[in-house]
Amino acid sequence: MSKDGPALRSSDGRRDAGTVATVATPPMPPDVAAAFDALASGVRRRLIRVRALIFRMAAQTATAPLTETLKWGEPAYLTDRCRTGTTIRLGCVKGPERAAVLFHCRTTLIAEFRDQFGDVFEFEGSRALILPHEADFDPDALAICIARALTYHRDKRKPTL
Repeated sequence: MSKDGPALRSSDGRRDAGTVATVATPPMPPDVAAAFDALASGVRRRLIRVRALIFRMAAQTATAPLTETLKWGEPAYLTDRCRTGTTIRLGCVKGPERAAVLFHCRTTLIAEFRDQFGDVFEFEGSRALILPHEADFDPDALAICIARALTYHRDKRKPTL
């Protein structure tokens, strides 16, 4: 990983040109901070790192600014620009120690991530990417997943060759 954060890679594994300087993570809204405070400490630490990565990838993919709010009582991140990306939520699945990055279940994102990162992450159904409990997660792989979610609708509209 470069000092400027993870680089995006194309589907053939090549690094995309250009990086964005480290982005300052904005302060949390009080209700979001309370939701993070309610999490188990290990989950909270991992998901706060994911939160910073979401803001960094929003800047890198030109999908910033983001709205940070609660959906179903969990921190959620939405692109402010209409028809750009899909909501990313942070929470737990099947127990308080299973940190997860959640995506809209009607997207193809989890299927895509499972194909590309099935050996890196665990997945649940069509909505959840589970972060490792004991080990550290791969920030470069997760950055690619987050960037894909932030650009999901924008990229769907691009013509294919």
